[in-house]
Amino acid sequence: MHWINWLIVIAYLTYVVTDGVRKSKGTDTIAGYFTANKSLPWWVVGLSVMATQLSAVTMIGTTGQGATDGLRFVQLYFGLPLAMVILGVTLVPLLHGSGVYTAYEYLEQRFDAKTRSFTAFLFLLSRGMSVGTIMAAPGVVFSAVFGIPLVWAVALIGVPTVIYTMIGGVQAVAWADVKQMVLIVVSLVAIMCVLLMQMPTSPHDALQIAGATGRLKTFDFGFNINEQYTFWSGVLGGTFLMLSYFGTDQSQVQRYLAARSVDEAKTSLIVSAYWKIPLQALVLCVGISVFVYYQFVQPPLLYNPVHEQAVTAQRGAAYDELQNEYATAFTMREAAALEVSEADDEVSTTAAMEIFLAREGEVQAIRGRALSMAEEVTGESSRDVNYIIPHFVLNELPLGLAGLFIAGIIAAAMSSISSELNSLATTSVIDFYRRWVRPEASDSHYLAVSRGATALWGLFACVVATYAATLGSLIEVVNRFGSFFYGSILGVFLLAMIPRARGTGAFVGLLVGMTVVGFVNFGTDVAYLWQNVIGAGVVVVVGVALSGSKRKPALP
Repeated sequence: MHWINWLIVIAYLTYVVTDGVRKSKGTDTIAGYFTANKSLPWWVVGLSVMATQLSAVTMIGTTGQGATDGLRFVQLYFGLPLAMVILGVTLVPLLHGSGVYTAYEYLEQRFDAKTRSFTAFLFLLSRGMSVGTIMAAPGVVFSAVFGIPLVWAVALIGVPTVIYTMIGGVQAVAWADVKQMVLIVVSLVAIMCVLLMQMPTSPHDALQIAGATGRLKTFDFGFNINEQYTFWSGVLGGTFLMLSYFGTDQSQVQRYLAARSVDEAKTSLIVSAYWKIPLQALVLCVGISVFVYYQFVQPPLLYNPVHEQAVTAQRGAAYDELQNEYATAFTMREAAALEVSEADDEVSTTAAMEIFLAREGEVQAIRGRALSMAEEVTGESSRDVNYIIPHFVLNELPLGLAGLFIAGIIAAAMSSISSELNSLATTSVIDFYRRWVRPEASDSHYLAVSRGATALWGLFACVVATYAATLGSLIEVVNRFGSFFYGSILGVFLLAMIPRARGTGAFVGLLVGMTVVGFVNFGTDVAYLWQNVIGAGVVVVVGVALSGSKRKPALP
């Protein structure tokens, strides 16, 4: 990478870390460290919420998803606005006004200690794995750039993030998120402008090619619970996923607990909800544009450079033959794509599209053989969707812009990782250490333990990251991790709003809910979004059935 790109990246890293340390003022108490003394304005909370979601996984995994699968993925977010409205009148005022540091503290107030601890444990497990996946995204980029092992690439982004999170607490994290959100949006808009200017064909023809391959298909109204992304899985399953994520996940709850008032907390979530879908569509459109660009500019047969080197070393002759086939097939597909762009009537356009799709099928078949060869040689998953955008950025973007986009990936990674680590440390200390180990201690003691917990969770995330990078589309991996736990956790909070629900029913319901979701996940082909609905439904039904008719007195 050119030294100018390096300069941009290093300057940004230096700025974020120093600014995070500067924002640590007022974090010498647990109220300041965990909730910023409830001093953050709504727009800071809203941008922090968005930055936490728009992680490096989004910048790499979702753009790659757009390149390979198109706009279908945006259906996942169709339930987000509805979820935010529901949370605004239920959990947000309930938790913000309850004086808690974590969402799970409230469960002991409402039910009992075992329900609180079990729910908090499930959060730690799910979020610990997810933050590792988020950390894997920039690790993929740096591994490709530097040619170093993934573990060192992960450490390169993880260590500075852990340091400024340990020092600054939620206040430093939230204000850093504001600046990082700006950089993320600027880098996405910049790369989209470059793609439009460098595209070998007109935007209209580019849309025709993307549409012919199904990448502009946004809505799928078919009701099939085995299909991952449909309108109904997004509206129903997505709503439950978002309710659980924004309403019960400490990484999000901690944001609106830091807001100055309940009204500002509600506003922050509504704003983030209605900006999320357009931003997600922009990210997917970047991926689709990269796909169209590579119809005219030959990309590598394997995007993962490590796998390509391994295959070349062990199957050199066979891979060279495959490369020659690929070059021939690409030339024929490029000619077909040009025919589509030059067609001037409906009949010729339809005929050209049929030829183009046939040529596209031939290219993908050769790619499939190469991926199978890579899997045989390396013994690893050969899905390289997470390497598509890094390859484009490093090889096609103008000088300086590549550094800006990589800085944007780092910004996205640091905003999400810091938020997750801060929430993991908060839950570890408040829901376990202070509750069960050291109920009485000074704020300075709890802050020291919190910083130690942040470091330990950072180490755990680095270990998970080295594995998650081989699991396929990173954005899907994050949502799969979340969906396995989120529905059942949401069910417990729904029970908390049912007057007759009691602690035993909530605890047993949570156990049964996780068991059922485990069976659905490992024993069926049901799409993961529906696990949120199933988990929440099972917990509520079992919890209510076991709670009897007596109600635990409501807290004032």
